[in-house]
Amino acid sequence: MKPRERVIVALEHKEPDRVPIDLGGSVSSIHVVAYDRLTAKLGLKIKSEIADKIQQLARLHEEILVRLGVDFRHISLKKGFFAGAEDRFDDPSGRPYFIDEWGIKWGKNPYYYDMIYHPLEDLTIDDLDDYPWPDPKDPARYEGLREEVKNLYHTTDCALVADAIFGGIYECAWWLRGFEKFNVDMYKRPDFAEAFLDKILELYMGFYSRYLDEVGDYVQMVELGDDVGAQTGPIISPALLRRYIKPRWKKLYDLIHSETQAKIFHHSCGSLYPFIGDLIDVGVDVLNPIQPLAANMDIGRIKKEFGDRLSLHGGVDIQRILPLGTPNDVVKEAKRVIRLAAQNGGYILAGAHNIQADTPVENIEAMFEAARKFGVYPIKL
Repeated sequence: MKPRERVIVALEHKEPDRVPIDLGGSVSSIHVVAYDRLTAKLGLKIKSEIADKIQQLARLHEEILVRLGVDFRHISLKKGFFAGAEDRFDDPSGRPYFIDEWGIKWGKNPYYYDMIYHPLEDLTIDDLDDYPWPDPKDPARYEGLREEVKNLYHTTDCALVADAIFGGIYECAWWLRGFEKFNVDMYKRPDFAEAFLDKILELYMGFYSRYLDEVGDYVQMVELGDDVGAQTGPIISPALLRRYIKPRWKKLYDLIHSETQAKIFHHSCGSLYPFIGDLIDVGVDVLNPIQPLAANMDIGRIKKEFGDRLSLHGGVDIQRILPLGTPNDVVKEAKRVIRLAAQNGGYILAGAHNIQADTPVENIEAMFEAARKFGVYPIKL
């Protein structure tokens, strides 16, 4: 099968010739440090570029994707929210930092950036319309995008993914407001929380409507996400999620389904087992990353309970086995995940988040080789 056909069959919960393989986007890609080691090992003289400034993810080259057997190619906005955001060096801490288009300040650590300032900590409901929000209608975000995706569709056999524009609705709220402040808002200032989330939803619907005008006819998946889980359990109560977040997911995901035949891919780190049914309710088709070391995220259990309604993406441990194991350990892990998740289709193999900087090249190669070798249907592991 050709890659696009393989992916479409798998996402229809049928068995293609082999399990599809993904590498790319903002949640299933590779840190530039690991990428540089990989390209050097493969003897490719490639100058690396940064595709995601915050996570320091590499812009992937076609030679690498072909070598690894990746079935997807990822599309992103032409002007993201970090475009032109150069590092500054005048912070009292001495850390390099930049400010994104939302006004969030990101400070540099050795391998990535994290938030060090939330611009709307003191915002009131009366100030919502006065803030300089990013403009969904900015033509620079979409210039040339349709030509790019149309060309990829007609000149390659790969499945195409419209990458996420930013964090999810819940994430965006607390990134702007501060984690503690926004979670308190939902308890103490419900009118503000509702209005604030409605403003974010309005912007997201504007962005995705315009985005899909350009790419919706050609992509097979639309990538979104919203982290609601941590290592040991959810980071938001079911009651709050169902009151504030779920209805807005539903509106956004209904819009996306109305504008494209593509499947909705939803990323959420950590332990989110209690919310999987809610994600299905709002129209999620593909769940990522199925983090194996998080509580209650056993991929076999999730496949048995939800696999007839939900495709799974990811699942290969990037916290312990990929960085710390041997190539043989990685092969065993890939085989384990394939055995538990791939029966009857509905599974795409990838790391359970981005491949991190400390991952040995041999382990990266072992994961993709194992996927190609042991993901062949019928699965006999």
